[in-house]
Amino acid sequence: MSVSTVIKSIQDIMRKDAGVDGDAQRLGQMSWLLFLKIFDAQEEELEFEQDDYRAPIPKKYLWRSWAADSQGITGDELLEFVNEQLFPKLKGLSAPISSNPRGFVVKEAFNDAFNYMKNGTLLRQVINKLNEIDFTDSSERHLFGDIYEQILKDLQSAGNAGEFYTPRAVTRFIVQMIDPQLGETIFDPACGTGGFLACSFDHVENNYVKTAEDQLTLQEQIRGVEKKQLPHLLCTTNMLLHGIEVPVQIKHGNTLSKPLSSWDEDIDVVVSNPPFGGTEEDGIEKNFPAEMQTRETADLFLQLIVEVLKNKGRAAVVLPDGTLFGEGVKTKIKKMLLEECNLHTIVRLPKSVFAPYTSIKTNILFFEKGTPTKDIWYYEVPLPEGVKAFNKTKPMQLAHFDECADWWGEGKRQKTKLKRKNRQANENAWQVSIDEIIERNYNLDIKNPHQEEEISHDPDALLAQYSKQQAEIQKLRDQLKGILCEALTGQSEG
Repeated sequence: MSVSTVIKSIQDIMRKDAGVDGDAQRLGQMSWLLFLKIFDAQEEELEFEQDDYRAPIPKKYLWRSWAADSQGITGDELLEFVNEQLFPKLKGLSAPISSNPRGFVVKEAFNDAFNYMKNGTLLRQVINKLNEIDFTDSSERHLFGDIYEQILKDLQSAGNAGEFYTPRAVTRFIVQMIDPQLGETIFDPACGTGGFLACSFDHVENNYVKTAEDQLTLQEQIRGVEKKQLPHLLCTTNMLLHGIEVPVQIKHGNTLSKPLSSWDEDIDVVVSNPPFGGTEEDGIEKNFPAEMQTRETADLFLQLIVEVLKNKGRAAVVLPDGTLFGEGVKTKIKKMLLEECNLHTIVRLPKSVFAPYTSIKTNILFFEKGTPTKDIWYYEVPLPEGVKAFNKTKPMQLAHFDECADWWGEGKRQKTKLKRKNRQANENAWQVSIDEIIERNYNLDIKNPHQEEEISHDPDALLAQYSKQQAEIQKLRDQLKGILCEALTGQSEG
């Protein structure tokens, strides 16, 4: 049975339960079950490897003790155990991060988790389905990648839960170009389900880990923060599956709730797709300098990323077109970015990359802290020939970045110097000087000069354009009316 079939079977079972309402709750239910199963699989490995190993939670709450036996407790007995023992105990676990870090991870994971199911017999059926996958078997462990992708695809369809998902092609391209090294701190301040962190982990492991000591170093490199419970739980589970035994660096909270001036981190690499198009809760903006205060989430995260990067640290951040052309506070933030960092490359993505979650056009900003920007290279990734738009069934693929990767220059890091030599302008690439950017009042939304301006036939866009034109015409009429009135008043007085 394929993984997608297992997941579909689980969701079909949950649909029969009166307590589970909608995809988001089904995914939340499945997520805490997956977490406990995977956590226990890792526990079994640690017990085998360490003679003096002590379980971080009471053994009666480990998966093997109450869930692994397909003929074990079920019905009301199972429901009572989960609701009145398992959840209260794990939520209230006494597990200081210093003395019991794995217990701390469990407590954090369950802090805002819920058991939505009301039918213990159906819950047993779900558990038995999950038991068809053995995460202690290394030959089957790779299946979690498939399960994870299936969950993310479902998340993408579950209302606004799609905000947690960045297409794999985008994360892989970004990580390849940033090329994080062994020993460098890698941070995502809005990590969602952990796509960037997992991809970075795999990149370092596949390219630079040679010894067991290297593996331990890698486990300490990964850091992330996620505000919402479900993606935080999925991210923690993802890190466990990648072999990070104590993913305490994956924190549950709002990164922006900490005053910017109090950050003292020196981060080597930031890779992130911070939320955009939304606003933060009242008061969050007070954590930022007075002249840079805004409630728009993407603008706040951009300030934070610049702040936490160490000198010569580098970042790749997905941001919407609104950040590029926006004025007011956005202009001040862009000025700060260009003065404190070398914004060397902006990769412009096709409009439909994040469909169906959003049709907002997005960009990847690549920058390094410590030297001001002198020139910016733009690269516009075109849609493949014959493709009008990406969609859920035909998403963007890593191969669609191949021409950009070839153009990038030498594109590889040698020791500590990232080389981007021998770049050439072409039909998709062009360079803009900082002087031109300043003349444009820091408007970074610069169209491809090698292509004719696209004529939009979208009804909404045309209507918006018409409304704008009508407003401008009315403004001119009002001005003319004012001038005529003044002239007539002057004549009458004369």
